[in-house]
Amino acid sequence: MSITRRAALAAPLLAAPFIPARAQSGVTSVVIPYAAGGASDVVGRIVTEGLAQRLGGTFIMDHKPGASTTIAARHVARAQPDGRTLLLATVVTMAMAPLAIREPGYDPVRDFTHMTAVCTTEAWLVANERWGSLEALFAAARQRPGQLSYASWGVGTTAHLPMVELTARAGVEMLHVPFNGAPAALTEVISGRVDCMIVLVAASRGQVEAGRVRVLGAANKERIAAYPDIPTVAEQGFAGFGGGAWYSLHGPRGMQPEQARRITQAAIESFSTPEAIAFMRSRGLAPDEFGTEALVARIPRELEQNRELMSRAGITPGA
Repeated sequence: MSITRRAALAAPLLAAPFIPARAQSGVTSVVIPYAAGGASDVVGRIVTEGLAQRLGGTFIMDHKPGASTTIAARHVARAQPDGRTLLLATVVTMAMAPLAIREPGYDPVRDFTHMTAVCTTEAWLVANERWGSLEALFAAARQRPGQLSYASWGVGTTAHLPMVELTARAGVEMLHVPFNGAPAALTEVISGRVDCMIVLVAASRGQVEAGRVRVLGAANKERIAAYPDIPTVAEQGFAGFGGGAWYSLHGPRGMQPEQARRITQAAIESFSTPEAIAFMRSRGLAPDEFGTEALVARIPRELEQNRELMSRAGITPGA
């Protein structure tokens, strides 16, 4: 992408109708729990640019990948509650990894100042190009139990648990191969060393459009807005399958309420502009249910839902 094109895309996202009475000074790190180059960078850009414009100061993305997003979460949970360290969490961080890892190092309910959800993601099931359809993939998996594989970006993530459910419903046994981030996992699918994976549209659309991997089905309950001709996995014999992941913003526990409120308001406004919404939708993202109250209610609710799913799937906390 040219510098001119990047500037043209960036400019609308910086429109800022809300200017707080007291600016945020200094440098604030927005900790990203995944490696650079994935879908989280799209969301992180809206957060850092939007907050900088609305609150003043400098906001930077600080990538701390690993351990199913828990390294980043632990870092923020232990940071000073001065507003200089924020966490761009995902559903994995708040409602999946704490159930899959024996000692995640934080309590998702108690150890943060919860601000707001910011967006949801669209995802699809992609496979190495030798697999022409979901039916063909599963037919081969039935003939060779445990020999075909699927990638993810960590145990207990939105790339892992849905595949546990899907393979169980299909009656097939496939090997789970976790990686440290979606880009590395997708590279292995492209190479053919791993057969398939569920991956976010925002992190993989370039590889899909270049023909390096094949989409076998949308992994959300509805078809992807930008690709309406791709059927969902649910439409292919797995009724009810699918659901989007979500991103949310948090600080360490103990932040001053007024400071947390200002950051929350600025984040909501950053994701609410028509330009930001169009930017997200073009990358497989959409605004989510905003507000602190909604986020505070969602986390324990989805923790319980995922605890039940893991129990049915036979997943117990690991190292």
